[in-house]
Amino acid sequence: MYILFDIILVCLNVTDDTSCRKKPVTYTSMPNEEAPPYFSKQEFEARLDAVRRAMAARGLAVFIVSAPENIFYLTGLDHWGYFAPHMLLVPAEGQPVLVTRSMEKVTVATQVANARFEGHRDDETAADAVCRILLGEWHHIEPRFGVEAWSSGLPLGLAEHLKQKVRNAEWLDVSGVIDDTRMVKSPAEQSFIRRAAMISDAGAKAAIERIRIGESERNIAAACESAMLEAGGTFPGFGPFIRSSGRLGEEHTSWTSRRIEEGDAVFLELSGCFARYHAPLGRLVHLERAPPGTCEMARICADAFEALVAALRKGAPFRDVYSAWQGIVDGAGLSHYRRHHCGYVVGIGIPPSWTGGNKVTGLRADSDLILETGMCFHVLSWLMGTGRGDFFLSNTVLLGENGAEILTRTPIDVVTH
Repeated sequence: MYILFDIILVCLNVTDDTSCRKKPVTYTSMPNEEAPPYFSKQEFEARLDAVRRAMAARGLAVFIVSAPENIFYLTGLDHWGYFAPHMLLVPAEGQPVLVTRSMEKVTVATQVANARFEGHRDDETAADAVCRILLGEWHHIEPRFGVEAWSSGLPLGLAEHLKQKVRNAEWLDVSGVIDDTRMVKSPAEQSFIRRAAMISDAGAKAAIERIRIGESERNIAAACESAMLEAGGTFPGFGPFIRSSGRLGEEHTSWTSRRIEEGDAVFLELSGCFARYHAPLGRLVHLERAPPGTCEMARICADAFEALVAALRKGAPFRDVYSAWQGIVDGAGLSHYRRHHCGYVVGIGIPPSWTGGNKVTGLRADSDLILETGMCFHVLSWLMGTGRGDFFLSNTVLLGENGAEILTRTPIDVVTH
């Protein structure tokens, strides 16, 4: 006991803590896919170069990146600390600086190799630390700064505080610049989404097998979560969303303790997550028997999904994809039925979303965005509340060199036993 006490005293009185520090991360030729940073030095450099080209086109001296997904994209920082503001200062030249709470020092040193860390005390704000840099060591830089005004990581109070402290600056809203770059996935990113798709399928299989009379939504969710973790997944941005009859119309709620009853339908929408990349899928499963009209709706959903996937071609506008889906629905006598989109871009997701941030880039009827190879979508064929029956299916689809490829492969069964 006395020996143990002496050891504790020695540890408490260490003045040179170098032996206790985590060594800063360095890039290797083959990044570790199981731990951040997940990408090679060359990939991070290419991303940063793309951002700097966008900065040059707008005459920016510094880009203050605040969206968690974009900070992850440029640095690889993967943790739950994004509930507090993070700001990545990207200068036109030189090393970026990552600003957040001082307590994140060890995590940043462990995961981030291409940005210097600048911590702030909890009696300060991230804006205070940013201003120390902009008004101090970077005082000579032209005060023309870009911010992500529509980022969830930049609260109004923080933005106002920043502008008040740096009064002589010109502030430009460059929201969406990095988001647009992220829409086209590199080969490494595509491989992560494929891994996420396998994890999604494992979770869906476990959830569907657990659906039976008397089982609770909670236990179905537990089976789903366990299977995804065992398949190599980590915490996803959302869900899983698991809802049974009576709550099917709720968009973003998940399991309760309600128990499944005879004749119930169970809505599943979930995503595996690997290295922060997602591959969502969705199914509507009826227990033992399907109500009248369900099989017809399932057929229409499947046909519309096929038409949608066939329309995913390089060079086509997003609106044409929606039109292909809607055309099948209209032809089935449901021309009154409209959706806000029939899918959306997916990839990086950080809680509370797998959509890539607080913006949803959808396959909408009015979208002029153009499809490019390397884009990946959560594609939905959704017919709920039609008056003729309900059905829903969705999958992750990658637009690759050889066309559209469905990555999630969970069977589409109308009824489960």
